[in-house]
Amino acid sequence: MDGQPLEPTLYTVKGMAILDNDGNRILAKYYDKNVFPTSKEQKTFEKNLFSKTHRANAEIIMLDGLTCVYRSNVDLFFYVMGSSHENELILMSVLNCLYDSVSQILRKNVEKRAVLDSLDIVMLAMDEICDGGIILDADATSVVQRVALRTDDIPLGEQTVAQVLQSAKEQLKWSLLK
Repeated sequence: MDGQPLEPTLYTVKGMAILDNDGNRILAKYYDKNVFPTSKEQKTFEKNLFSKTHRANAEIIMLDGLTCVYRSNVDLFFYVMGSSHENELILMSVLNCLYDSVSQILRKNVEKRAVLDSLDIVMLAMDEICDGGIILDADATSVVQRVALRTDDIPLGEQTVAQVLQSAKEQLKWSLLK
């Protein structure tokens, strides 16, 4: 790094994580195997990151050579990590997309229990936002549209009991409103 400009790269995100209010991992994806090659190193970094950010008012921190942007809500902390030379505004747009997507998926009920109940769709949203460290989309609405699974399109035999009950509730609600 002797003053030469860095080559442009599409690999802008090193990782994304959602932690609970105790610093435990709910969901995390790391895209650069050189930064945290093992799960143990990832969890150590997450504990350190949480201890530095859980009482802070800021939205950004430099930690272990990474630029980390974060946001908290109720009992969850959302993090997006990038390299030290990464543009913070790009990382923040990914963070906002992640948070807004989860918020729309969970119908504004962004808390640990709701995320765990819809973990499969939240994981899909993470994959739609970023693939292998490359940012694919930063628009929450389009991410939600792509991951939204319409129960109307699934055959009854392949739906879970919860989906069948939810569908029945919706039909009953609309029949009563008519």
